[in-house]
Amino acid sequence: MTTVANIQKLSGDLQRTCLFVTGQVQGVGFRPFAYRLASELHLTGWVLNDARGVSIQVQGSPDRLTEFVRRLQEESPPLAAIDRCSQLPAEVIVGEKHFEILASEGGEIADAQVTVDTATCGDCLREMNAPGDPRYKYPFINCTNCGPRYSIVTRIPYDRPNTTMADFALCPACASEYGDPSSRRFHAQPTACEKCGPAVWLVDTRGQQIPSNDPIASAARMLQEGKILAIKGLGGFHLVCRADDDHVVRRLRQRKRRDAKPFAIMVADIEQAGRLVRLTGEARKLLSGSLRPIVILPVNKDGDRVAASVAQGLNTLGVMLPYAPLHHLLFQQGLGPLVMTSGNYSDEPLVKDNDSAIAHLGRIADALMLHNRRIERRVDDSVVLGRDDGQLIVVRRARGYAPQPVRLAAPVAGGPAVLAVGGELKNTICLLKGDHAVLSEHIGDLKDGRTYRQFIDTVSHLEALYDVTPELVACDMHPHYLSTEYAVRRHHGELAGRWAIPIARVQHHHAHVVSCLAENGHTAPVIGIACDGTGHGDDGANWGCEIFRADLCTYERLGHLRYLPLVGGDAAAVETYRPAVAALFDAFGPECMEMDIARKLEAAREAVRNAVEMLSIGVNCPPSSSLGRWFDAVAAFCRIADRNAYEAQAPARLEVAARQGIADCYSYRVTAGGPFVIDLRPMVEQIVADADAGADIGLISAKFHNTAVAFLADGAGRARAETGLDVVALSGGCFINRYLATRLEARLKAMSFTVLTHRQIPCNDAGVALGQAVIAAARRSAGGDRRGDRRHSG
Repeated sequence: MTTVANIQKLSGDLQRTCLFVTGQVQGVGFRPFAYRLASELHLTGWVLNDARGVSIQVQGSPDRLTEFVRRLQEESPPLAAIDRCSQLPAEVIVGEKHFEILASEGGEIADAQVTVDTATCGDCLREMNAPGDPRYKYPFINCTNCGPRYSIVTRIPYDRPNTTMADFALCPACASEYGDPSSRRFHAQPTACEKCGPAVWLVDTRGQQIPSNDPIASAARMLQEGKILAIKGLGGFHLVCRADDDHVVRRLRQRKRRDAKPFAIMVADIEQAGRLVRLTGEARKLLSGSLRPIVILPVNKDGDRVAASVAQGLNTLGVMLPYAPLHHLLFQQGLGPLVMTSGNYSDEPLVKDNDSAIAHLGRIADALMLHNRRIERRVDDSVVLGRDDGQLIVVRRARGYAPQPVRLAAPVAGGPAVLAVGGELKNTICLLKGDHAVLSEHIGDLKDGRTYRQFIDTVSHLEALYDVTPELVACDMHPHYLSTEYAVRRHHGELAGRWAIPIARVQHHHAHVVSCLAENGHTAPVIGIACDGTGHGDDGANWGCEIFRADLCTYERLGHLRYLPLVGGDAAAVETYRPAVAALFDAFGPECMEMDIARKLEAAREAVRNAVEMLSIGVNCPPSSSLGRWFDAVAAFCRIADRNAYEAQAPARLEVAARQGIADCYSYRVTAGGPFVIDLRPMVEQIVADADAGADIGLISAKFHNTAVAFLADGAGRARAETGLDVVALSGGCFINRYLATRLEARLKAMSFTVLTHRQIPCNDAGVALGQAVIAAARRSAGGDRRGDRRHSG
């Protein structure tokens, strides 16, 4: 029998190794890198893409094989991210002369990671700006180190026929580069030039082409003149206008039906960004790196100004730098900061197709810039928040971040394939397979019919892209969420082409906490603190300030805020006087409406009277432990905001108002029991006293924030005394509040807690699907639901 050892003896010192490389290794130049490395080391063999990632067989002397494996991992291309590089011995092939790049293979299971869309690299920018270069001023220049990936791929493996670039046949020059392993564009799937690739053109609002020898220069002139343009980009359309013209910005708001939510700003370079916002070193790197999200940072008070209507009532701006060649070419026309907001009406999905843009955005924009590279997937700009302590946290995960998977720990890995459908607001979905969880790009609020259609399309796209057939569907416990209704239909086999699968209903705040655990690779029990606007509780109440003992399968409610009746139900999340009146009624009773603070609420007197009557008889006043509604109530007391024109507008303005350097807080009571209850009625009494004494809103806001820090830290201490645990996981939308999050983390660390927080996965509802998927898989791995008297599986 011929063995590997025998062949090695026959062939001298030759050995052959089979390598399986997984991670982000397709569409990033990994195969030509392996080819060049093998050629440099005089090794033979081959490399190819398959459904798992990259497979390599390499043959040569043992020392050179060792060097190849080491350098393969240490010197991989800029966009590559290796998860694993496993090795197996293989039989030596006597007489093999070359190292080759073989055609890609499919497979039974698509395990390869899809590469994210990335910003134009420095090499491509130099070529784009070099007269005489074949791609001089070409708005779709790219290479293996940059450009579109996820937004154009239709299936794995990532090869040109499996992308929307299949529509464009390569010219001889591009084909030569595409086939040359020494070229930066070897198998760069989106590569093209002006002779064979996509093109841009301008149209009016009826879709008629606007004649122009240089559409980009013409578009820049329109913007300078105060026009609003819809510009097709990488993952969809942007609506664009000058950021320094208040009249133009207000016109965009009116047409887009976006009254108050802040707009993002694109600037030409990092120097211009520094004149608008205060840049930390980490923020500077992120803004100018390959991901280029919108980064929300404090306004530079000594720098340049944009129109006040860009971010009314806030002390931060969301800024980003050009990430597509088209953006760079626009700014080369001498443009200043531009509003660059998603191309849609508010709360509708991002528009990505030309015909749809003319039909829908033609009513907002004065002209449209189109191109003919199809966008397979809508991908919004990602949003990252810069905190007071210098930390950068992702709050919307989309371009540049999705669909990078989360690597899961052993207790979950190897379980069933799970589809988790997320919540109702800021929806994302999650596919869990093996030891990876793929969290989708931002989808949005499902109450809009078009967004719900996008949700269904995203489920289908991800399942097809990753060749996953879910064995289990996970959803929120709320019976009326549209995502839950979808999961129930999937469970019953009521969707065409989908057979019935088991369902796992997951409590909202448990999912929040476990999403934090999954991101941090933590599998042991923790004290979970989840604070947000709402989540369906086991008792039917709206939960929203919860202190749990939690693990991947179960949770126990150790403490929470005392229930406050939400006057008008969901309307209390919009009109801030409603939770304010409820807080006054809870503390003082029906006579509260005659109090001076109630009379000063920015609401009609009749509305306040009706709220008190509803509270008196208990009509349409569901109980809630939401911390988010308390932020709304205090904002109303301070007359900062009478309504939330967008989610968390009032809390954001309340945070801006908080005066720095205040250490005082208000009083609260804690009622012992199972669970303990945090009572804020003493705080309300003291806020009323401060308001009657004429205290400024900066003081009231700071003391309220400090009170929230105090009672949450107190709750963590009580939970530790009960459980013996000293690890705290923080999750929920309230922790987007920089004042609250940074001070609470510091307080908990001072109490000798280990604190787990979100960085790459949003702490708001955009991260809930990850928690749902992990909980469902962990329960199944543990043998099904684990229920107890006060320990729940949801």
